[in-house]
Amino acid sequence: MQRVAVINVVGLSTSLLDVGMPRLKAFSDRVGLQSFRPAFPAVTCTAQSSMLTGTCPREHGIVGNGWYDRESAEVKFWKQSNHLVHGEKIWDALKRENPEFTCAKLFWWYNMYSSADYSMTPRPLYPADGRKVFDIHTHPMDWREAVKAELGDFPFPSFWGPGAGIACSRWIADAARWTEEKASPTLSLVYLPHLDYGLQKWGPGAPEMAEELALIDGVAADLIDYYEGRGIRVILLSEYGISKVSKTVHLNRLFREKGWIQVKDELGRETLDAGASRVFAVADHQVAHVYVREPGMLREVRGFLDEVDGVAEVRAAAEMWGSAVGAERAGDLVAVADPEAWFTYYYWQDDSKAPDFARTVDIHRKPGYDPAELLIDPSIGNPKWELAKFLMKKKLGLRGLLELIPLDAVLVKGSHGRDEVEEGERPVLIGSEVKVTAAEDVHRVILQAVTGG
Repeated sequence: MQRVAVINVVGLSTSLLDVGMPRLKAFSDRVGLQSFRPAFPAVTCTAQSSMLTGTCPREHGIVGNGWYDRESAEVKFWKQSNHLVHGEKIWDALKRENPEFTCAKLFWWYNMYSSADYSMTPRPLYPADGRKVFDIHTHPMDWREAVKAELGDFPFPSFWGPGAGIACSRWIADAARWTEEKASPTLSLVYLPHLDYGLQKWGPGAPEMAEELALIDGVAADLIDYYEGRGIRVILLSEYGISKVSKTVHLNRLFREKGWIQVKDELGRETLDAGASRVFAVADHQVAHVYVREPGMLREVRGFLDEVDGVAEVRAAAEMWGSAVGAERAGDLVAVADPEAWFTYYYWQDDSKAPDFARTVDIHRKPGYDPAELLIDPSIGNPKWELAKFLMKKKLGLRGLLELIPLDAVLVKGSHGRDEVEEGERPVLIGSEVKVTAAEDVHRVILQAVTGG
């Protein structure tokens, strides 16, 4: 078996390689580049699951970064158990062929409790006193303290939120080297998220992106040089490209105007009561899963969505994915935004009644994805002072909210999720001659690279 490293540079597309990433461009010129149609939805969890199982959401069941669990009547985002992904994983297929095969899965999603030999993933600790302590989860478990002893703590604030930046991708690259020197896995899967942040905050082509492109170009290229220096074949890929956006679509607010949304007053703030709502949307970038409680309303809801400004098309989960696990989890209808638009999760009509988590970084309580968490509300005069006050409260053992996130969704300038995008915004695969037309084909590319078959 050939040892292989797959480096996932999230958000990479040909349009970016050509304008500000000289080292990765040189690598692509040397080993070959192709782009392919994004997974649908073109979001992290779906794309990665398609790549690592070789199947689509119909079979693997990952219909987005989150969905509505009809049994628990809860919207669940960014869950981490690998058991959620149905089907045989690529490391199991390769180990079946050669029992000596080993796999390291470093910060790819659904990384907990998989059958991969080695893994690392972000995982905060949640003590009973309400604190959130930044940390990671590893397998083997004793790797957690060992890797932190050598590399320092994982820079969690740089992984998501207003402080997101190059530090976490640099730490992950260092952890990949650490893993290689400790275990020498046959297959290393390495996730470098940096590009995603600036592209959503500022949008493709923004002047701020020049530095961001240069930073990840250096981190990824250094890692490529390291692997190739050890005789390891490198495949570089991305999950999707980013589209410039200028329009927001608030489906839940529109559903509320129709009387379809149930809102609950909680201490003067409003929360979405999904289980009691007749119709509601789980927003995920440029795709929204629309759940319709009463089958008799489907035609009415679909007709309504067809007329919403910013909605490009409406698909039925049953038509796309039959009756398999994908359709069971997906919304009854799936709305796709116009190329320049994206969906918010917002359901309140008065910002003073927004839920207490709305202005915070809280990826689990929000009933949808919120890219505004990458931004600081421009109306806050001194955000560093607000942060200092929050940290002082924590040191004193007091509870409080770090309310820095804006509620003005138009501040977000980049998004993704559509499977129909311009050529320059399609995801890329660099380093294989095996033809790739869809995310599922990446599975075959990795198999061929490892086995030579």
